[in-house]
Amino acid sequence: MNKILTLAALTLLLSSQISFADTSEKKDKPSQMQGAIFDGPYLFDQSKNEKAHMAYWICANKLLTTPVTNSQLSRPNSCGQLPEPTLNPKAKEIAANAYTGVSKIVALSDIHGQFDVLITLLKNQNIVDKNNDWAFGNGHMVMTGDMFDRGHQVNEVLWFMYKLDKQAQDAGGKLHLLMGNHEQMVMRGDLRYVNERYKVAEKLLQRNYDELYDDSSEIGQWLRSKHTIVKINDSLFLHGGISGEWVDRKLTLDKANQVYRDNIDKSKPELKSDDLLNFLFLGNGPTWFRGYFEDDYNEDEIDRVLAYFDVKHIVVGHTSQTQVLGLFNNKVLAVDSSIKNGESGELLLITPNEGQDTLTRGLYDGSRVTL
Repeated sequence: MNKILTLAALTLLLSSQISFADTSEKKDKPSQMQGAIFDGPYLFDQSKNEKAHMAYWICANKLLTTPVTNSQLSRPNSCGQLPEPTLNPKAKEIAANAYTGVSKIVALSDIHGQFDVLITLLKNQNIVDKNNDWAFGNGHMVMTGDMFDRGHQVNEVLWFMYKLDKQAQDAGGKLHLLMGNHEQMVMRGDLRYVNERYKVAEKLLQRNYDELYDDSSEIGQWLRSKHTIVKINDSLFLHGGISGEWVDRKLTLDKANQVYRDNIDKSKPELKSDDLLNFLFLGNGPTWFRGYFEDDYNEDEIDRVLAYFDVKHIVVGHTSQTQVLGLFNNKVLAVDSSIKNGESGELLLITPNEGQDTLTRGLYDGSRVTL
């Protein structure tokens, strides 16, 4: 009887074409919270016996498919403005852990599915052009994690970053897409913060939300090739922060990034049962640490970490601010500017200048202020 009622309730919701927008996200615009669901594309590995590689789309709450032709995905007619990505055969190549001689860097964090805010910010700061294509030349862009959860346009953010990944490399630049705690949570099936609208995709594709991005999916394979920490010039970038425990353990970037990739799909009990994995993925590990923002934090610990990595700055997201912020004389640079609220945001620009980095806040309206 309960199953019959549940099915009837779900059918009623789908037929009414009411959006499954997360009611806890009160900042979402009304136009985003009403009307039919348009979502996708979703792309998975398919049997070699298939005549065509198929892409899956949610169009007005209905599941449609289109063939992938010459690595190009084309959305069905009357299916909104969903991304039409070109597949990148090099998307899953593993990049270096450290870079030197980079002429300009832009960093931001914690997008949480707020695609419209992200695009406006990047356009106004001339990181992308009017067509949402890469315009940062040979510069490096760092997204320090948390594209997933909370917001209503996660898939749009992911495919946009997928496109920029190739465009940046083609221009002589680089996109560094780092894994945050919410990427890790989704991949191990912790779905507490997923926007309710994605229940439509789960139902129609007959996959749990984490399975939409598992290692059989194009986006999932791409994400699993990415780092959690990267060093560029004299700055270290990651999601949460580096505690002194990292130094005590004498971990290297090479080892840590490989351990993250090798264990990203393990369950929480599996992670907790291993001392190193418990540190890296949970507790005060690099994707969860918030110590820099605590009143009693000892600056000597930062100096110890800076010396260990031979850097001047540690750039982090994860802990929300109202703006890009410099702490401890800019030893720590906080770039979570609360984009997740869906209203505005900032980014950080780093420009080497005769051994002294110029640090600049890139504001939502396109203006810039020295940090």
